[in-house]
Amino acid sequence: MGQTALIDLLKKRGYDITGRHMDCGIEIYDKEKQDTHSGGSGCGCAAITLASYILKNLERGEWKRVLFMPTGALLSTVSFNEGNTIPGIAHGVVLEKGE
Repeated sequence: MGQTALIDLLKKRGYDITGRHMDCGIEIYDKEKQDTHSGGSGCGCAAITLASYILKNLERGEWKRVLFMPTGALLSTVSFNEGNTIPGIAHGVVLEKGE
């Protein structure tokens, strides 16, 4: 769900990242065989994908620069039980292949 929403929002603003965006949860889970609904753990999926896939592609020189922006929900049982919205968080880091 998140990837589709992001791509749609950016297209409305004149940016098409369709062929360049990768969702860590989509890379890890098989939506046909696993019941993940809106994805897995943001921090878990991000760490696994970064360590096992993204950094290796940078080291091999297949990619020169990656904007790595893991997202997550700031979950609180108190906020949830009170009917409040769940805020999200993201940290952006640019990773580049060294010479």
